[in-house]
Amino acid sequence: MVPGTATEINAELEKAGRVADYLEIASLMCHDALSRAESCGAHFREEFQTPEGEALRNDENFCYVSAWEWPGPDAEPMLHPEPLVFEFIKLSVRSYS
Repeated sequence: MVPGTATEINAELEKAGRVADYLEIASLMCHDALSRAESCGAHFREEFQTPEGEALRNDENFCYVSAWEWPGPDAEPMLHPEPLVFEFIKLSVRSYS
């Protein structure tokens, strides 16, 4: 039940709308993580690691920022990759050992 009347601002309804927004972005983040066949930074998948247990990057196929479009509840999210260009640094595997 959401308290309030039709003639006043309903803060509880506003909060419920924010929760829905957070759930939508969380769903897209999970979709993105599952679509990446690599481990990189904080994104680590057990099936993509070196024999030493370090992240196994796939820069050839995943060197982009994932910009996802959520077309609605009955459609799959659409990826719009935005390529990353590095002029002064070299991509490398981060070691946590």
